[in-house]
Amino acid sequence: MRRDAMRRQPRGTRCRGHWLWWVAPAVLVAAWILWASMDSPQAAVVPQALPAPAAAPARSAAALAVAAPFSASGVQTRQAQRALWQQRLERAKETLDAFNRSTRYPIETQPASDHADQLRPNDPIAEDHALRMPDGRASEGVRLRTTQERIFVQGNESVKFTVSVVDKDGVAQPLRIVRATAHEVPAPNTASLYPDVPMNFNDEGVAGDSLPGDKVYSAQLQPATQGFAGLFGQIRVELMLQYGGQQGNTYFDVMVTPDPPATWVGGVREALEEGSLNFYLKANVRDAGRYVVTGRVDDANGKPFALLTFNEEVDAGTQEFRLTVFGRLVRDAKPAFPLTLRDVEAFLLRPDAFPDRRLMPRLAGSVHASKSYALASFSDAPWTSEERTRYLTELTKDLTDAQTHVDQLGKGP
Repeated sequence: MRRDAMRRQPRGTRCRGHWLWWVAPAVLVAAWILWASMDSPQAAVVPQALPAPAAAPARSAAALAVAAPFSASGVQTRQAQRALWQQRLERAKETLDAFNRSTRYPIETQPASDHADQLRPNDPIAEDHALRMPDGRASEGVRLRTTQERIFVQGNESVKFTVSVVDKDGVAQPLRIVRATAHEVPAPNTASLYPDVPMNFNDEGVAGDSLPGDKVYSAQLQPATQGFAGLFGQIRVELMLQYGGQQGNTYFDVMVTPDPPATWVGGVREALEEGSLNFYLKANVRDAGRYVVTGRVDDANGKPFALLTFNEEVDAGTQEFRLTVFGRLVRDAKPAFPLTLRDVEAFLLRPDAFPDRRLMPRLAGSVHASKSYALASFSDAPWTSEERTRYLTELTKDLTDAQTHVDQLGKGP
C-alpha cells in the first residue's frame, strides 16, 4: 500500500525532495561561515568575482551608422563619415580640374606663360653666389657674379664668360684673375686627348670683354678653333681669383657637339590645317633617330604667345619638322597677328648616353612671320587623345563615387 502510494506520487515531487536532501547540508555550512565571519572579520571570506561576459565583436562605423541611425553615436559616426567623403570629394574635384587645365592643349603647343624659363634660350645664364676660398669657406661681404652665354655649343659657335666680385650693394670690386684654363672632362676611367688651354679673362675691352675698366672680366671660347677641334663632350673652364688678399675659385661647364646630325634647308612653310596653324621646317637628316625641336612664337606686339615642340622619330633624308600652333590656344588667347616664329633649337636625342644630345645649328632670332588669319579660322575643339580620355574617365569615376557617398550620408534617417 505504501509502496503503491509512493509509486503514484508525481515525479516532480520526488525530485524536489531529493534536491532538498542534498542542499540542506550546504545551507548549514553556509550559515556557519556567515556566523564565523561576523564573529571574526579578519577571517572573512572574500567571494571570487564572476568572470565578465565575453565582449561582443567590434562593429564597423558604417554598420553602427546603419544599425542605429537615431542614436547619438550613430549620428556622430555618420557625420564623421560624411566629412571624410566631403574631403575626398573636394580633392577629386581639384584633381580633375587641375588635369583638365594642364592638358587642355597638346604638349606640342603650350602657352608661353606656363614656360617662362624657356622663352629666351639665347640670353646669358647669370648666377650670383658666394666667393669660395680653396678651403670651402665663403668670403664675407662680397658675392661672386658670373654669366655664361650658353651651355651647349655646336660646330663653330663660341661662348662668352664674365666674372666679377660685387659688394652687398652690387658694386663691382677690384679683382685679379690669378689663373684661368679650359680642359676636357673625360668619361670615367678615360684619359683626356686634349691639353689644357689658357683662357684670357681681361677687363681691357678685347677678346670678348665688352667694356674696359668696369671690373667685369670676360673671356671667349670657341672650341673648334681653340684646341678642342673634333671634341664631342664636356669642357670645364676653371678660374683662380684673388680679392682683398684672399684667393677664391669658380668654374664653367660647356657641352660641345662638333658635327650636326642634320642641317636646315630653305625657309619655313606654313599651312592652316584642321583648324590649327602648322610651321614646317625642312632639314637634311644625316642620322636617323628621335629629334627634339623647340620654337617660340610671339604675337604682332612682341608678346610671347606659345612654346612649340616637335618630338618624334625621323628617318634619314630630306624631312620636315612640324611645329603646330593649336587652334584652341589661339581661340583662348586671341593673339594679334601676324605671329613670329623665333629662336628655334633642335637636337638628336641620345638616350642613356653622355652627352645626351647632338645639336643641329641653332636658328637665333626671327625665323618666320606668319600670314594674318581671322580668329574664326581656328578650331575651338579641345585636344583629345587616348591617354587623356583614359585619365579623365578614371578621375571622373573618383569624383562620382565621392559625390554618391556624400549624398547618401547626407540623407536623414
